[in-house]
Amino acid sequence: MLSIARKLALLAVVGIASAGAVYTPAATAGVAVGIGINVAPPAPVYEVVPPPRPGYVWAPGYWRWEGHRHVWVHGYWIPARPGFVYHQPHWEHYRDGWRFHEGYWGH
Repeated sequence: MLSIARKLALLAVVGIASAGAVYTPAATAGVAVGIGINVAPPAPVYEVVPPPRPGYVWAPGYWRWEGHRHVWVHGYWIPARPGFVYHQPHWEHYRDGWRFHEGYWGH
């Protein structure tokens, strides 16, 4: 049987871990996460951009790496964030291969 002090400590750890999973300041601050591979992404797929939707921004499609191949992710609407600019996901060539940068909101 756990003592009251151990139960409270366990609840505090679970609470802190849960709060970190819900609140992600790095994502809202415009920090990008990237992966690196040695395989160049294919040319972008042409997609017809739908007519504008008030209050939304179009996030264009991109190639995602799934461990052994690229998979196309279709574009989609995301809610606009006044005062921010959406930076779309993209691949960037470096001397050691290709790096993918997730889309994010920034200034």
